[in-house]
Amino acid sequence: MTSIDLNADLGEGMGTDEDLLEIVSSASIACGGHAGDAPTIRHILKLCKARGVRAGAHPGYADPKRFGRFRVVMPLDQLLGQIRSQLFLVRFIADEVGIPLSYVKLHGALANQTAEELAFAVGIFATIQAMNAQMAVLALDNSQQVRAAKAVGMPLIREAYADRAYTAEGLLVPRAQEGAVIDDAEAVIERCLRLARDGEIVAIDGTVLKSSARSICLHGDTPGAVDLARDVRDALEGEGITIAAMPPEPAED
Repeated sequence: MTSIDLNADLGEGMGTDEDLLEIVSSASIACGGHAGDAPTIRHILKLCKARGVRAGAHPGYADPKRFGRFRVVMPLDQLLGQIRSQLFLVRFIADEVGIPLSYVKLHGALANQTAEELAFAVGIFATIQAMNAQMAVLALDNSQQVRAAKAVGMPLIREAYADRAYTAEGLLVPRAQEGAVIDDAEAVIERCLRLARDGEIVAIDGTVLKSSARSICLHGDTPGAVDLARDVRDALEGEGITIAAMPPEPAED
């Protein structure tokens, strides 16, 4: 039987967290960089524990005014310090709540930069891996994130996006570009089904991309996010596809 993970970015102040936690199987929790604070993190982690949802950390540039969606030029040590601080916070609260923190997923501009720049991604992932060698990374499939995770020996969960357009190279179309966010519910559902069944995603120019992703991101800040997420889950289950948090690919020796 085919299985696929549904993940959502939570703790970002969208008011959809509790409803999405009834639908998804993994939750990427903002940890004080682009959004999020200790009370919100604690609340979401308690819900994850109660509902059997896998919990992960969702760090980004510490730039809440711009929601972490713009690249910030700074010394690498400063950026790594920001990431460590965010991970320390969410890990401390997860230990308090008594739920494992299973993975890291980078947010926004930081995610896009690591998807494009291998050396940059290796530096970021090596820092995370040094904090916890068992921590997996939820990585954009076919991007430099995957290569970096393998290079530093991190367990890997390959991800695709339900509602974001792709370039022919397999990267996300920048949000400023027309068509970058897919807001047609039927189109989102169809691409999720095609990914789950056939391992394919159609890029914005019509290129058919092969993907091994077994986790699909559903954005909590998309208009109608909860209804869309529920419709995606219903459509997948209607095709006999099980929704479950897939174990990561083990780190390579």
